[in-house]
Amino acid sequence: MSSAITDKLATTGVWFFTDMLTTEQSRETAARIESLGYSALWVPDTLGRDPFVNAATLLDATDELIVATGIASIHMRHPGMMKQGAFSLAELSGGRFVLGLGVSHAPMIEGLRQLPYEKPLSTMRTYVDAMNASMYMGVPPAEEPLVVLAALGPKMLAMSAEKTAGAHPYWSTPEHTAQAREIIGPDALLCVEQKCVLTTDVELAHETTRKQLSMYADLPNYRNNWLRLGFTEEEIEARAPRFLDAVMAWGDESAISDRIQAHYDAGASHVCIQPIDPQDRSQPDWKLLEALSPKV
Repeated sequence: MSSAITDKLATTGVWFFTDMLTTEQSRETAARIESLGYSALWVPDTLGRDPFVNAATLLDATDELIVATGIASIHMRHPGMMKQGAFSLAELSGGRFVLGLGVSHAPMIEGLRQLPYEKPLSTMRTYVDAMNASMYMGVPPAEEPLVVLAALGPKMLAMSAEKTAGAHPYWSTPEHTAQAREIIGPDALLCVEQKCVLTTDVELAHETTRKQLSMYADLPNYRNNWLRLGFTEEEIEARAPRFLDAVMAWGDESAISDRIQAHYDAGASHVCIQPIDPQDRSQPDWKLLEALSPKV
């Protein structure tokens, strides 16, 4: 595991849907995030830009920023093609690319993509083994890119430490971070995403969280994780305040900083904040990013 990149990931990063921006806006956003001192920019693989093309654009627009997929779906790419993309980006960027892999969700894969989705754990294990065994004949990067797995449940978390550099949990809590660290051990990376909204208005914070949850709450991987954390089906369905406050960091700068620190105290190696602007979801909340800038 590259000590240089893991050391850099000790600084907080950003998670954002840059495919809602034009290419030029994406480049400007990445450069501005870098200028604020954040270590990494994590980008998704949903129904927007190809994440590898997007990552190449963002890496080209920056000098030191790590770009990571959060995550690239294994169902969409042959293991050999996944390795080719990751190795190409690592070589292109001088080692600034991190490959986050995930099984995604049955409604996404079976429903939207019309592809089979079964046995996520064994599918991921087989996939990682096949990817590692695949031949790569291009100019190699100086070091192989770090790989992390989207992992929430105990079995996938354990495999993330066994087969890759670590885990990238999404929609989790500091309590989950503590559980994850116990499962993966002291040495694996634990790169935790945390959604944030900078407001002291409880109604605005809760409404923003409800809107965010509308895309995710029925996906079984997230719901099962929230249930394991002790929330009830009724709390999740009703968007109960206890549940909303647990999954979204909100309040003033100090309150959000405290939530981020709670993840680090619980064992996170890296926290990537998703800075949600309640008024404009296409843009990150720059006021929040400036307030929490690692350079401040």
